[in-house]
Amino acid sequence: MKAAVWYGAKDVRVQEVVEPKATAGKVKIKTAWAGICGSDLHAYHHGVGVQVNGPHPLSKEEAPLTLGHEFAGTVVEVGAGVAGIQAGDRVAVEPLIYCGHCDYCKKGRYNQCESFGFVGLNANGGFAEYVVVDPYMVHQLPDEVSLEEGALVEPTAVAMQAVRQSKLKVGDKVAIFGAGPIGLLTLLAAKAAGASEIVMVDVSEERLAKAKELGAAYIVNAAAEDTVPAIMSLTGGVEIAYEAAGAQPTFSNAISVLKKGGELMVIAAFTKPVELNMSLVMIKELNVTSTLAYRHVFPEVINLMASGRLDVKNVITKKIELSQIVDEGLELLIKDKSQAKILVNTQG
Repeated sequence: MKAAVWYGAKDVRVQEVVEPKATAGKVKIKTAWAGICGSDLHAYHHGVGVQVNGPHPLSKEEAPLTLGHEFAGTVVEVGAGVAGIQAGDRVAVEPLIYCGHCDYCKKGRYNQCESFGFVGLNANGGFAEYVVVDPYMVHQLPDEVSLEEGALVEPTAVAMQAVRQSKLKVGDKVAIFGAGPIGLLTLLAAKAAGASEIVMVDVSEERLAKAKELGAAYIVNAAAEDTVPAIMSLTGGVEIAYEAAGAQPTFSNAISVLKKGGELMVIAAFTKPVELNMSLVMIKELNVTSTLAYRHVFPEVINLMASGRLDVKNVITKKIELSQIVDEGLELLIKDKSQAKILVNTQG
């Protein structure tokens, strides 16, 4: 079968690999669509995040590895001992690797597992014609949710987890810093949770236009105007700010636009340390918190998609074939800031 295999920075090859089999306790999926994530970009452009220097303790796999952790497809084979899943099921995959028996897993916090990892980074992933996963990763899709939308369940779960873990209440005003895919999906999740006014901040006019299309009340181009005065003028301050950009300026600005008693929820993966004005945090009695991936949220996301309350289709800005993943995906997303979510047809 064909797969997009990571060998190192700037070295992802679409090549023929051995098609996996569904051994005992495993599920084989014919993938349909897979989304390109910021983690895939970091792996490709900077060579970070992929399992190297030995196999992962749970998956037993290491680079070279097939990338891709946002994907959906159809079950084609079920290994011995697997119940409740059968060939023909349309599914989205929750790609978290966890042990199930460490203290964090026992408390239900499996995204904090001592051996935490991702299919597509620490095990062979979804940028391939077929993939084999554990049954606990498989979530069935109702007829109302397409396989394209199924590929967006994973990044939407990141956004939904951030909104659910925050203290957002119906009627709250919200600011979101970063109008990339996660920021846009956080916009949709915050709307679904009852946010009254949402301000989106970015430096890309194209992404801000997309945010407006998806329902942002206000947009602020941080490259063209002073962000904090602009947001304060528009809203008088917000109860919740979501940081989905991962940079010092956006982090500091997010703190500054919060009302007293407000909350900053950090979603972005920061690549370097940031400074925090603790005097401001104390004076305003702010809460600064964060979230990693998700837990126990896939079913909720799928149900919201099926009901129409969470319409993610317009976050998709481009569809490409697997053979195009480097030039029209991993390279394009760095150059073309008008792109939000690029989906890969893994059978093409």
